[in-house]
Amino acid sequence: MAVRRVKKVLISQPQPSNGKSPYYELGEKYHVEFQFRPFIKVERVSLKEFRHQRINILDFTGIVMTSRTAVDHFFSLCEELKISMPESMKFFCISETVALYLQKYIVYRKRKIFFSQTGKIEGLNAAFTKHSKENLLVPVPEEHNEEVLNYLASKKLKYTPSVMYRTVSNDYGEGEVLDADMIIFFSPIGVQSLLKNFPDFKQGDIAIGCFGSTTAKAIVDEGLRLDCEAPTPEYPSMSMALDAFLKENQKKSVD
Repeated sequence: MAVRRVKKVLISQPQPSNGKSPYYELGEKYHVEFQFRPFIKVERVSLKEFRHQRINILDFTGIVMTSRTAVDHFFSLCEELKISMPESMKFFCISETVALYLQKYIVYRKRKIFFSQTGKIEGLNAAFTKHSKENLLVPVPEEHNEEVLNYLASKKLKYTPSVMYRTVSNDYGEGEVLDADMIIFFSPIGVQSLLKNFPDFKQGDIAIGCFGSTTAKAIVDEGLRLDCEAPTPEYPSMSMALDAFLKENQKKSVD
């Protein structure tokens, strides 16, 4: 049975800033145009929302940073609150990459900064053991898993999570159209964003792919057809799954 040939693939993520991506290689291989258009964006909570949490940042002696996004929104709040970080403030970072990112906001060499070598919170075990009396603030997104907080609780550390940012729909502008033969999703919110922006969306012969089981569930729950999924044992990455899909698509398709 002939199917629609995929000529335009919409990747619902930002365009790679370095100009390198496995998607570009697939584009050349299969003569497919790849478009990058995020369906979601991260925004900081308002000052009013933050104040409702009744948190005074300067009451804390340490900040646990789990991502560069957390760093950005933490210091954005500090700037709006006109708070300057005392040199005594300690920073416990999930990775060296996050620790080095602090240089965007503070003089690195003058600070007490610790980071995990593993990219996991457990990698900070020695630092937390040595500084077990600190009062820790943990900037988190509105929807977050409990892994970091559960670890801090298991170590009997004094900590307070604070919601400082959230993921929201990145709305299409007036006159902006959806023009793609295939759409790739990376989060359930991305699926919700599509249907919010295009409430009359009919899938028809548009192919849909996704990365992650929760995203796959969101697609199916909305009554949409899932044509390409990763990760799987055979295709651990989205680009690998897409490679296999496009190869099969070009075998079966008609223009």
